[in-house]
Amino acid sequence: MKWLRALYEWTMEKAAHPKAEWWLAFFAFIEASFFPIPPHPLLGLMCLAEPKKALRFSIVATLASVVGGLFGYAIGYALFDAVGVPLLQAIGLYDSLPAAQCTFDEYGAFAVVIAAATPVPFKLLTITAGFLGMALVPFVLASLAGRALIFVTVGVLFQVFGRPIKRVIDNYLGTVTTVFVVLVVGGFLALTQLGGGGEGEADPCANAPAVEAVEEAY
Repeated sequence: MKWLRALYEWTMEKAAHPKAEWWLAFFAFIEASFFPIPPHPLLGLMCLAEPKKALRFSIVATLASVVGGLFGYAIGYALFDAVGVPLLQAIGLYDSLPAAQCTFDEYGAFAVVIAAATPVPFKLLTITAGFLGMALVPFVLASLAGRALIFVTVGVLFQVFGRPIKRVIDNYLGTVTTVFVVLVVGGFLALTQLGGGGEGEADPCANAPAVEAVEEAY
């Protein structure tokens, strides 16, 4: 869509702004609750321009995104019908809500880590977490872990290797972090299965869209 492309280009222009760091914090904050453009490209441009400040930029993005996630949580918790539903409809994520709910049922706090560190829309999971009344401390810790995994990794790579690492990040970072999260969640689920949990009631999410369906909505 033309408006989305224009919004993306407008966001990217802020990498050269004198207050670029504040713009990065702003976009990381609003993206965690309603803004359709992720802050990752802006972070990458800023790190490319000033590799020595890359770690600082990534920490700013991480903390701002976690605070923004709390705002998304508040929308889901207190204003889901009035604000959350119209918001998800406006950004094309409402149809993915059942998949997000079932992801929470299956993975719990790991659902937030998945969304924070992979292409799954983080805003969808923050609003859903509030709607489902997820405990606040696990939500914050999971958000911090997931956002730090993706953002701080970018910062550290730029800090250590400088500009030449850009091509590697562009081509492989998303794949590597996604595989890492899948392995962590898979190991956790394997441990729970070994610890018990045999036959039981039918899974109400058995026919719901999988996590991959949520990813496609992004």
